[in-house]
Amino acid sequence: MLRKDAGLRIRVDRDLREAFVEACRSHDMAASEVLREFMRSYTQQANSQAGQLPLPLNKENDFK
Repeated sequence: MLRKDAGLRIRVDRDLREAFVEACRSHDMAASEVLREFMRSYTQQANSQAGQLPLPLNKENDFK
């Protein structure tokens, strides 16, 4: 497991945040885990569409 070396702070509507956190809880997942998985997937998809090599992003690199 890698150490956390960067953060991302975003502002969202309170209702959206609460709905997101509740959806994560209902699937027994941390919101941060869901966001990291989304970022991996989105980055790999965007890179493949742009013809770039995918980054080596996997769950073993999660920060907990």
